[in-house]
Amino acid sequence: MGDNAALRQAIAELGISHVELAHRINTHTEALTGRYGTCTERTVHNWVAGRTGWPNARQRAGLEAVFDCTAEQLGFTPRGQRSVSLSEEPVRRRTFITAGPTAAAAVAAPMLATRHTVGLSDVGRMRAGLQALDALDDHQGGHATLERAALAGARQVIDLQQNSTAGERVRRRLFSVAADFTALAAWSCIDAREPDRARQHLDRCATLAGLAQDSTAQLRVWNSIAILANQERRHGDAVAAGRAAQRTGITRQDPLFASLAHARTAVGLANCGDRQGALRSLGLAGDALGRACDQPRPTWMAFYGPAELHALTAIARDRLGDAEQAEWASHRALATLPERFRRNRALATA
Repeated sequence: MGDNAALRQAIAELGISHVELAHRINTHTEALTGRYGTCTERTVHNWVAGRTGWPNARQRAGLEAVFDCTAEQLGFTPRGQRSVSLSEEPVRRRTFITAGPTAAAAVAAPMLATRHTVGLSDVGRMRAGLQALDALDDHQGGHATLERAALAGARQVIDLQQNSTAGERVRRRLFSVAADFTALAAWSCIDAREPDRARQHLDRCATLAGLAQDSTAQLRVWNSIAILANQERRHGDAVAAGRAAQRTGITRQDPLFASLAHARTAVGLANCGDRQGALRSLGLAGDALGRACDQPRPTWMAFYGPAELHALTAIARDRLGDAEQAEWASHRALATLPERFRRNRALATA
């Protein structure tokens, strides 16, 4: 029969292993029959390899429940006339229906919770909502409405993660999206000069980024902490946050993130009066930016590029007393800043 590409793709989209798929199918069989199923990792491997072209009725029901589609859509071909399904109604992953006098009488047996399966497509849908809020921030800057919307998005993602079935990779990505929503809420508070709420959101965001094992989200947290610390004139803390950002894994993978971390450190050092350190960090930021290339990145990072580096250079130079260099850098920022960053343009103009 050959490789079952449809099933292979469905498993990859769901982000689960063969072992976990077998477990879910067996759990579904147990819910219907009272006995844990007999599906194994080898069973799934044979399906994917095309060695088994038509699973038995119980396993087909489990497959259809997990993937919310028919066995034929998963690449299987019936042997003659398709066997009757175990349930009279199509089984769907979002609702498992158990009925009958035996089920009603089994008071001691645990009830099957209604939990639907989350895949990478669900993660993408959540991230699309986040991208819309990032665009709103680029246009208007931080405000209370944006904070509330971001927190609502984070709650929705966490609820989905807690009340659904998902593979480990998908769970980490959900935590990552929740971290980004929370970071946006924190940034909105920073931009609106609400430091207490910003700190609360950043603490939560750091936890979510750790659960996600997402170094990009971790850098975003340290970047925001550095900005907040400079606002509150805790310049030593700002330098420490900038250096923590430099140590995140994403800076070794993508020079653009390394450039941002160095630039943020430069502002903190300039506020501390460390001329040599600030200029060295600005030089490192420029070198890293020169090595950066176009590639997919989170939408929140769209603000950073040559224009933003010029703007941060202007701030650092101003703190160091270099008025002419600061003015030149501000003009360069305005000349290269994309039109959609209205808030950034207003700051550079001021």
